[in-house]
Amino acid sequence: MKFYSFILVFLMALSASSYAQSSNQTAGLNLGFEQLNESGFPKDWFIWGQGYTIRTDTTEKYQGKNSIMIQSRTETQENQFGSPALGIPVTFKGKEVELSGFLKLRNVDNGHAGLLLRIDGEGKTLQFDNMHQRNIHGSSEWTRYTTRLPLPDDARYIYIAAMNTGTGTVWADDLTLKIDGKDINVVIKENAKTYRAATDHTFDNGSGISISQVDKPVVENLALLCKVWGFLKYYHPVIASGEVNWDYALFKVLPSYLSSKTAKERNACLLNLVNLAGDINSKATERNERNKDAKILPDLDWLTNKKELGDTLSNKLIQIRSAKRKMEHYYIGLAEGVGNPIFKNENSYASMTFPDDGFRLLSLYRYWNIINYFFPYKHLIGENWNDVLTGFIPTFLNAKNETEYTLAALQLIARIHDTHANIWGGNKVLEMYKGIRSPAFQARFIEGQLVVTGFYSDTLGIKNQVKTGDIIIKINGITTAQLIKKYLPLTPASNYPTQLRDIPRNYLLRTNDSTLLFEISDGSKVSELRLPTIDRRKLNFTIDYIPRADLPAYYLIDNNIGYLFPGKYKNAQLKEIEKLFAGTKGIIIDMRCYPSDFMPFTFGDYIKAKSSPFVKFTTGSIRDPGLFTFGGAISNGGKGKYTGKVVMIVNELSQSNAEYTTMAFQSSPNVTVIGSTTAGADGNVSAITLPGGISSMISGIGVYYPDGTETQRKGVKIDISMQPTINGIRAGKDELLEKAKEMILSE
Repeated sequence: MKFYSFILVFLMALSASSYAQSSNQTAGLNLGFEQLNESGFPKDWFIWGQGYTIRTDTTEKYQGKNSIMIQSRTETQENQFGSPALGIPVTFKGKEVELSGFLKLRNVDNGHAGLLLRIDGEGKTLQFDNMHQRNIHGSSEWTRYTTRLPLPDDARYIYIAAMNTGTGTVWADDLTLKIDGKDINVVIKENAKTYRAATDHTFDNGSGISISQVDKPVVENLALLCKVWGFLKYYHPVIASGEVNWDYALFKVLPSYLSSKTAKERNACLLNLVNLAGDINSKATERNERNKDAKILPDLDWLTNKKELGDTLSNKLIQIRSAKRKMEHYYIGLAEGVGNPIFKNENSYASMTFPDDGFRLLSLYRYWNIINYFFPYKHLIGENWNDVLTGFIPTFLNAKNETEYTLAALQLIARIHDTHANIWGGNKVLEMYKGIRSPAFQARFIEGQLVVTGFYSDTLGIKNQVKTGDIIIKINGITTAQLIKKYLPLTPASNYPTQLRDIPRNYLLRTNDSTLLFEISDGSKVSELRLPTIDRRKLNFTIDYIPRADLPAYYLIDNNIGYLFPGKYKNAQLKEIEKLFAGTKGIIIDMRCYPSDFMPFTFGDYIKAKSSPFVKFTTGSIRDPGLFTFGGAISNGGKGKYTGKVVMIVNELSQSNAEYTTMAFQSSPNVTVIGSTTAGADGNVSAITLPGGISSMISGIGVYYPDGTETQRKGVKIDISMQPTINGIRAGKDELLEKAKEMILSE
């Protein structure tokens, strides 16, 4: 099983989800950048890469009203690129894919421009071209470029993009995509399968639901409706076949359900909901999912509660539980070769910036049931998921505006404690709530204090006022302890150290004002400083994720210790690394970053002499939603040439692929891991969309050590716990790096 980078997998899943919603539009694919979303970015497109400003441009264009611009933000672009990209599921057959488009260049240097065409199968890239060999650079007016690739039979996605890997600016416009010479929109239309669920437009303009009373009986009834609606969505074979728009089925029963006065009337409404799904025409015996490989079992005991549901409804739901189900489902799929869930045909209702009562309830119902049936770490949430539902029904229904609704969704997402889960995609409402300006310095929590650790720039002489190691006591008169308490519920993460990682850059050091008032201690005196803030678009936040970006991917320390920084490492460099590190006493692998290449079976084999298991996974089930079972363990190693000591450094920046890679490496007996709690979020991710155009995701498969030890929430196993100190920051020391060197040099 191959793991992709955290960001890449998310964007691939998100792009496929976006396309599923856009492909039904009569306008077809947005290849001319004329359709814009609420934030003004080309609809359905997303961003790959870092270090570039990528936006719609209305001044430079080849045709129409808009083009897309890719402009470098720094003078050098080593190992960086910027691309607006679009993903298209392959629902057709063909022999050749042709991508054409117009590019305009201005001062492109130290890299190249081009169109990118990539064709993926399940878990791997099948064909790829980014016009690197054509060496397109310099300055030029609008010029048409074309690239062609064969379309393999096992293709699953086509990705198209414009790109800039150097300095300067690239514009792209008027793209065309053809399959065997025929326009892609025609091909998609000819091969499109029509589902009845997609033809129901009854509530496209709103649910018409208004819920004024949200007392305890109403909440309890709405919670029961959520559970029945979600159970039917994932268990009923007719809904699985795409015969019923299940979002709109909810709105069809809600008015009578809300007006019911007794449990009998309520259950009659629930029976009507069952009838809307259709007849299952099945006499199958109950399935038995309780096998030896099960990690999590479906929570369906409530189906037998005849005191609450009544005999007729309970028996009907049990019958549906026992129905035969196919592996194909309109709303849910599992990625081949990986097993993480793919949430399909989930309308984002993006035009409803503030959804009405019915759609806000739908948002809660959709998310709650996704977690209930397809979150592999539901058992680690730490509280009863049913109680979370009843607690959030008033929160969602009482939201008075777009901001309150978005924050309600964010708080709900935070309750599953998964660092992969958040509101992603540059949500405009959330960005304005957090603030679009920041001071020009970095800060993180060290020894429980918010400490200045670096600078994004020296704008307005900020380094003359704030020093590395300064402790921030208050911001705008509020203590950091009070601010932490305020923002913890709005900070999704697997554990507290990772929440502290994210709170400064998401909340504490953000504002919409031109200044922030700080109370700062330098260790000897306390000062009050009002410091200027800068438009965040002008700051390079890459250094938050690549803290040693000024250093190469690998080098020697004192000629006898190899140093490797996976954030810049490429597998193509391994042969040179083997030569350079030969004869050294040890290697330091600084995993306080996100790997830029997939290393477990390349570098992992280099440092691990004997093959052994390092990981096993749990995956969900379409036939038995809520069931998660273990697969076999996966091994690496067996070709190791390096026999010296290996010390890995980890901290809260070590997330997902970084954690997975650490697991792979530390299965070697000569590897020692030092540092502090990692982000505790591993496994391929799955994209989720909610009404109002809210984009999120979850860890989609369970990742475990071979002995069954979990990494979710806890992070990877650490041999020696160690964290930086404030004194070390003030002295400019990397204490963990010094400790790693000491460990290698000691006998």
